[in-house]
Amino acid sequence: MTNPQAKETLGFQAEVRELLKLMIHSLYSHREIFLRELISNASDANDKLRFESLSNPTLMAGDTELAVWIEADKEAGTLTIRDNGIGMSREEAVANLGTIARSGTAEFFKRLSGDQQKDSQLIGQFGVGFYSAFIVADRVEVLSRRAGLPASEGVRWESAAEGDFTVETIELEPRGTKIVLHLKGEAKEFLDAWRLRSLVRRYSDHIAFPVRMPKEGEATLEYEAVNRGTALWARPKSEIKDEEYVEFYRSLAHDTGEPLSWSHNRVEGKRDYTSLIYVPGVAPYDLWQRDGARGLKLYVRRVFIMDDAEQFLPLYLRFVKGVLDSADLPLNVSRELLQADSEVEAMRGALTRRVLDMLAKLAKDEPAKYQTFWNKFGAVLKEGLAEDHANQEKLLPLLRFASTHSAQEGGPGEEEGVSLADYVGRLQTGQDKIYYVVGESVAAARSHPAIEGLRAKNVEVLLLGRRIDAWVMDHVQTFEGKKLKDATRGDLELGALADAEKQQAESQLKEAEPLLKRVKDSLGDRVSEVRVSTRLKDSAAVLVAGEHDISAPLRRALEAAGQKAPSAPPVLELNVGHHLVKYLEQREDTADFADLSLVLYEQALLAEGAQLTDPGAFVQRLNKLWARLG
Repeated sequence: MTNPQAKETLGFQAEVRELLKLMIHSLYSHREIFLRELISNASDANDKLRFESLSNPTLMAGDTELAVWIEADKEAGTLTIRDNGIGMSREEAVANLGTIARSGTAEFFKRLSGDQQKDSQLIGQFGVGFYSAFIVADRVEVLSRRAGLPASEGVRWESAAEGDFTVETIELEPRGTKIVLHLKGEAKEFLDAWRLRSLVRRYSDHIAFPVRMPKEGEATLEYEAVNRGTALWARPKSEIKDEEYVEFYRSLAHDTGEPLSWSHNRVEGKRDYTSLIYVPGVAPYDLWQRDGARGLKLYVRRVFIMDDAEQFLPLYLRFVKGVLDSADLPLNVSRELLQADSEVEAMRGALTRRVLDMLAKLAKDEPAKYQTFWNKFGAVLKEGLAEDHANQEKLLPLLRFASTHSAQEGGPGEEEGVSLADYVGRLQTGQDKIYYVVGESVAAARSHPAIEGLRAKNVEVLLLGRRIDAWVMDHVQTFEGKKLKDATRGDLELGALADAEKQQAESQLKEAEPLLKRVKDSLGDRVSEVRVSTRLKDSAAVLVAGEHDISAPLRRALEAAGQKAPSAPPVLELNVGHHLVKYLEQREDTADFADLSLVLYEQALLAEGAQLTDPGAFVQRLNKLWARLG
């Protein structure tokens, strides 16, 4: 049995070894980020102690003033960052400093671009900040004692980043963690007090705990706070500069860039809380992980409670970063209490509206910035159409689409830049519907046969090309009194736009009835009906869904997600003026007619983005058709 006091040498996890190699050899020109990360970790340790002490006050006994200290020893060539926070046990030191438990580790390496500035900003986002110490140090010592454990159960961890580390149990009186960096020769600049102070003010000015350094020009061991050490969100907005908001965002989001927008608000009255929320400039790596960590950083009366309080914003706003400080919630609030609290539900509604109002203001005042937002987060925002019916009227004006008006086929832009208001402003005389089509991509939607007739009439069609679109658009009925109409479902409902064609369509229907019956008999249960198309101009055939049936893209999306979609055969529409349809009508041989009918049906399937059950048989039938036509 292993002696718990003994000194052990253990190997790093494989991912950690790869990470250390990166830190040592690839990010040397952005070395100062190590200080930001280690101070941030120390602040987190203090936050965790303050939270745990709510239910166990003895954890802070004798040392209630939480802070972070930085000490430089030029003679020894060491830089020390220490805190009096929660600390670590021996087991926690091995687990926290020898392995990376987060599932995003592989994604971290995947996101590296070779640009040191961009790569360095990823470190905090992926929870690997401690290892940035090895950018500047060739040896790192960590001395720690977890709050609540006796002094005899301190731990000393040490590594020179050569593939392993040592850990031993030691006598350690002070609670918390002390990290001693034995600096490399070229990193001795970080022993300069002025350099350290400027970095603290740049990266950590908004840390809620004082970051203390020895007083300048004095031989005593007195310390002074280098940062402001006050909660930015608690200060009056009139006293805060834009640069301070940006720096706070960078600290909060571990992002070296700038947010697209932010909103700082204090609510007083029936509820008392302060919120500071940001729309990031870049999408997080786990944006599409709906079950990933998300939410606002929650404080109660300036006391940190949790990092990712997801109860205060809906899932479709999971990209929002920010802080919420409540005066009403109990200090010992838990995730379970938050889920059942009516006050939380009211705050969630108010904060959701605030974010949507902020986006609406961005769209109105800075459309270029809003377009940047939409390109990065629009697909996530769309989820709200299905999940938040109460705010649908606020969401609809925020949507952006590609359309048949926005770019020509094969042109330079398939950008989603058309709003519903833009579309309504361009309605044709007699048009009372907003038409859209969903394809496997915007390009596929643009060439969908179902919109040929609309395009011929210069009716604009919104083009949707994301898998999520088939789901969310089913939850949208109207905008400004205009019905949204899927061009691949039911009747096109052209109204006054089709008055001149009604007589021609009725005449075609009477003449084509025998052909339609033959095709339906040939295709059997593959289709529910065969009819003359008013949609088509250039193509021979198109498949459409019944008015109340699920669309083909939605069916495929459900099946891809492992869900069984309701069975509803589509309607086959034929362009009876097309030369292939006329050729089909002339086939008297039953086998020939069946083959050609099936070719038209399968072509229609391919045009809507579906996969054929037997592609080889389709090719053979198509080859026979070409041979006959030749």
